[in-house]
Amino acid sequence: MFSSVAHLARANPFSAPHLQLVHDGLAGPGGSPAGPPGAPRRPRKLAAAAVEEQYSCDYGSGRFFILCGLGGIISCGTTHTALVPLDLVKCRMQVDPQKYKGIFNGFSVTLKEDGVRGLAKGWAPTFIGYSMQGLCKFGFYEVFKVFYSNMLGEENAYVWRTSLYLAASASAEFFADIALAPMEATKVRIQTQPGYANTLRDAAPKMYKEEGLKAFYKGVAPLWMRQIPYTMMKFACFERTVEALYKFVVPKPRSECTKPEQLVVTFIAGYIAGVFCAIVSHPADSVVSVLNKEKGSSASQVLQRLGFRGVWKGLFARIIMIGTLTALQWFIYDSVKVYFRLPRPPPPEMPESLKKKLGLTQ
Repeated sequence: MFSSVAHLARANPFSAPHLQLVHDGLAGPGGSPAGPPGAPRRPRKLAAAAVEEQYSCDYGSGRFFILCGLGGIISCGTTHTALVPLDLVKCRMQVDPQKYKGIFNGFSVTLKEDGVRGLAKGWAPTFIGYSMQGLCKFGFYEVFKVFYSNMLGEENAYVWRTSLYLAASASAEFFADIALAPMEATKVRIQTQPGYANTLRDAAPKMYKEEGLKAFYKGVAPLWMRQIPYTMMKFACFERTVEALYKFVVPKPRSECTKPEQLVVTFIAGYIAGVFCAIVSHPADSVVSVLNKEKGSSASQVLQRLGFRGVWKGLFARIIMIGTLTALQWFIYDSVKVYFRLPRPPPPEMPESLKKKLGLTQ
């Protein structure tokens, strides 16, 4: 057990390419080859699908990207909507910590004031907004991953794969937040201003009448601050955690695992990634919640007023929410790929051409 943990610690997602080669036993001191490996394994490209299965489309095809976007809609829309009660309490803890003093106290106060139905406030903008975000987040991630892989070439795409994941996810989230911003602003206004509006149909026209389009997009910059680091961690940490789990923890190769076993690995890796996502993105999330509640404040003013301790209010609730959310999203997304028989590339292996350059093969 402890040896597995040690291996995972050394194989952290953000290690440098040279160090990763050393950890993999593929390079010796000074970058020289450490000697020929054992029995050769069949090479697998970063974006190559296993040939044993019959897929419904080719990896990187238009149909592939469309169905990945559909998987993003299903995974993000359903999970965020299911966690609306927890999100509502978390937002209220951030904007009014004197009244909502903790997660359990927050639920108690909300139930007393609004009843059980009050916990569902903001479900409609949540569902619409995060469905659109999921479409762009997962769909564009696959697009940018293929695009950047082709730009780098096979060898560099393998060596710099963590940077590739980070760049692809950041690019995707930039567009995803533009799609999310209007509904996120509406949701926060409904959840954090009692008496303002109870439904999307009431809140959106009222916001437009009071502030125009600015009401829906004034939070997009802090949304980028929150969501882009979150998504970079979500995808890069997930990809490298899956790779590490199959390499050091799972007792058999991925190709020998059943689909349910592979989905269990997906869920575990998703939860690990989700915990780090919550911590990285929480300060910006606090700013977004307060900013969308208030009319005349800027992100810098809110940040200055909250202070260091204030931006971490509600972190425990967010860790529970985001950890569960991220694990379920990856599980659902991967399940959609299985259902539609989409290519699901295995963890990347070093290309044969790079092995030859390092003197690992004849």
